[in-house]
Amino acid sequence: MKFLTSLRVIFLGTAGGIPTSRRGLTAILVKRGNEQILFDCGEGTQRQMIIAGGSFHSNMKVFVTHMHGDHVLGLPGLIQTMSLLRRDKKLEIYGPPGLRAFMECIRGTVQFGLTFPIEVREVSETGVACEEREYLVECVPADHTIPSLAYALVEKPRSGKFYPEKAKALGIPEGPLWGKLQHGEEIKLDDGRVIKPEEVTGPSRPGRKIVYTGDTRPCRALTKIAWDADLLIHEATFGDELAERAKEDGHSTPSQAAKLAKKSKVKRLVLTHLSARYEDASMILEQGRKIFNNTIVAEDLMEIEIPFSEK
Repeated sequence: MKFLTSLRVIFLGTAGGIPTSRRGLTAILVKRGNEQILFDCGEGTQRQMIIAGGSFHSNMKVFVTHMHGDHVLGLPGLIQTMSLLRRDKKLEIYGPPGLRAFMECIRGTVQFGLTFPIEVREVSETGVACEEREYLVECVPADHTIPSLAYALVEKPRSGKFYPEKAKALGIPEGPLWGKLQHGEEIKLDDGRVIKPEEVTGPSRPGRKIVYTGDTRPCRALTKIAWDADLLIHEATFGDELAERAKEDGHSTPSQAAKLAKKSKVKRLVLTHLSARYEDASMILEQGRKIFNNTIVAEDLMEIEIPFSEK
């Protein structure tokens, strides 16, 4: 496969528990080409999407980590807005057990005037939650106070570098046949020869990988799913000085997130889901960078472009 698709992460909401004057509740929007993938949906998500230039009509999936209000209560508002704007495409919503009952309750009591189908899929075990032609979304159980999931958006390998000189040497005419080879398809020439993609391309290149932990204490499952990620989005609800409070409430500190990033050899770490007590996040950033230098703290509406790997 050959991907030319852009991959951009927009932090719609970065607060944990309650919103602040600067931070909305948790929601992370991934724009992959013309598709949108939303991780968690705190209150006010649809407004943040408007500000960030998100679409209410495009192909879209929502992945909920757990059933705490600051991660799911934006779903009714999002669905209402989509209906008022006459969306007609199906919306897929994935999450832990309890999500279907929540959605049935909302749909049974709030008059949305739905204009589109909603498909709810509950996930409870380690594995592939969703698979598409060019990517999949994996999940593992996190360690929170209630059942919670961590997700990894993983692109499938893309074709290796195409070498025009090799194609010309084999007598392959420039045009559609080159395109098929670049997209991983074998071709048959007029003289009967069958040419395989690997004859004119280099080794396949890995796709990009984004990991989102949701709410969690440090746990072994996260180390594995985060391995070699281009971007690890990890909660850091409490600073290191409140490590015991973090453990009690099922959360992590910046140092704990940074240790995971270092151990899993991720390329970049973003800390999010900050407690309202941290109006100034400089201490959170400093604690993370002491262990993993390529750390930043998320701000609402911050955007990160994930580049292609040239490996």
